[in-house]
Amino acid sequence: TLRTDTHAHSDTCSAVMSLADPTSDTTPFFSDDSEAEGSEEPGAGPSQRREEEPASGVSSLRAVFTVIVLCFINLLNYMDRFTVAGVLPDIEQYFGINDGKSGLLQTVFICSYMFLAPVFGYLGDRYNRKMIMSVGIGFWSIVTLASSYTPKEYFWLLLLTRGLVGVGEASYSTIAPTIIADLYIKERRTQMLSVFYFAIPVGSGLGYIVGSKVDDLAGDWHWALRVTPALGLVAVVLLLFVVKEPKRGAIEARPEHTLQRTSWLGDMKALCRNPSFVLSTFGFTAVAFVTGSLALWAPAFLFRAAVFTEGRPPCVKGPCDTSDSLYFGIITVVSGILGVASGAEVSRRLRLRTPRADPLVCALGLLLSAPFLYLAIVFAQASPIATYVFIFLGETFLSMNWAIVADILLYVVVPTRRSTAEAFQIVLSHLLGDAGSPYLIGVVSDSLKQTDSYLWQFRSLQLSLLTCSFVAVGGGAFFLATALFIEKDRQRATNYAPSDDEPIVVPKSGRSTRVPVSSVLI
Repeated sequence: TLRTDTHAHSDTCSAVMSLADPTSDTTPFFSDDSEAEGSEEPGAGPSQRREEEPASGVSSLRAVFTVIVLCFINLLNYMDRFTVAGVLPDIEQYFGINDGKSGLLQTVFICSYMFLAPVFGYLGDRYNRKMIMSVGIGFWSIVTLASSYTPKEYFWLLLLTRGLVGVGEASYSTIAPTIIADLYIKERRTQMLSVFYFAIPVGSGLGYIVGSKVDDLAGDWHWALRVTPALGLVAVVLLLFVVKEPKRGAIEARPEHTLQRTSWLGDMKALCRNPSFVLSTFGFTAVAFVTGSLALWAPAFLFRAAVFTEGRPPCVKGPCDTSDSLYFGIITVVSGILGVASGAEVSRRLRLRTPRADPLVCALGLLLSAPFLYLAIVFAQASPIATYVFIFLGETFLSMNWAIVADILLYVVVPTRRSTAEAFQIVLSHLLGDAGSPYLIGVVSDSLKQTDSYLWQFRSLQLSLLTCSFVAVGGGAFFLATALFIEKDRQRATNYAPSDDEPIVVPKSGRSTRVPVSSVLI
């Protein structure tokens, strides 16, 4: 960057620029905030008003409403995802399927969601994000409603519709965090991301609660899948009329048009050379594996434990007893709120001592969750109360990293690659995480059954679920490795210089003004 305040040099540069581009209104000038303050003439009222506008182009009040709407949609996203898990015993009885096929319900959805995430990540970095999300959420709502009318002879049709639901969710999950990143920075961004990621445990818990209660009231599990589509259409209306598309990267004092956009292949090469992004993604993969397994199988496991240890009647004819889904949903909501809030607060306090706070808190959460989840699974046959207590503690520690992982991605990746990075993280974490873990747990459970008795239905699923504790320990190790690189990668993203044609500062009328290098050195 070149700086000077002499009028002689100003006139020289102005003359050079006029030769380079005779039409001043087409030259991309951007004022330097540090020198622009107080330098306007008294009569320049409109210019002052423009300078007072937020860099993102979105007012502070509208930014808050935008986060609220995005949070509401994220809540619906996870509520829809786990409504099926809340009524899984009914679905197994209705279609007459085993554990392996039950696990496919979640696996098919995650695979569709996972493979389409890069497509929407690419589109989200280049086109209007609000419109992409609106179309995706509308499609997701229609398909979810259609899935509730599946006849019992066509289980494959339920699998197909659950896969199509992933299309809509991929269009939202890859893009929404990048909008929040373009509205807020630093501590404020972390706070808003925490609010946004509160919707994950709360929405997941509501999925179990709403699914189980609607099933009980209607006496038919199909009605449980008809709640979120109506709310999804409301979300589309709010998205269209409340949310405003912010300028990418503008709030970080580095507007998007000063960053040269690279190709998708170039973006991927840069992301793969980013150790903090790669390692934190593998850590988050462990989180996805554990949460995906527990989300689908924990209510069914608790139901089988009650049948085996308490003599509860098995589910022979629907509607089945869904009280375990209700209790697990309440635990998920409360533990999720506590986990996300405590994770953000511990990270905020620890940042005062070390810049490596974020990955360390994520590692702590996973390493602490592992023993409690292990105890919850082991104690299921001895004490239902102890099981619920350990599940609560395990899920609380597991939820500590939701908002922090998202924040790590946003500050170690430059603005023009964030949607692509979100998509890549979704693909990898789901490919190796919850895309296969529900199906894997179900297949292992089926293979361990020595007989079809209630004892082995419970015991085989218990042994299969113990895998989650060991995966959580591995995830904690990846986050500890992330802490070794986080400082360097954050500084690299903050000081990113994309090309030799980076804009420099030259004076115009005694003020600093940004113009491309090629406009001066023509």
